[in-house]
Amino acid sequence: MTLDEIKLGEECRIVRQNLGGATGQRLMDMGFIPGTKVKVVRNAPLIDPVDLLIRGYHVSLRHHEARGVEVERT
Repeated sequence: MTLDEIKLGEECRIVRQNLGGATGQRLMDMGFIPGTKVKVVRNAPLIDPVDLLIRGYHVSLRHHEARGVEVERT
């Protein structure tokens, strides 16, 4: 399952991050590493972004970026 499939208010744990290049490095720098808990605060179903709560701060990702983060529900 990927991060863009998680519904509003649900929590999950990052399994792996499959994005490469600058985007992948940026997500790693922001704390998108395996084992980190993430909560979906807002999710626009058709238009970006997805608003997430990770490590006590809010991050907004585009849906195609969220598809590159593999997660499991907690």
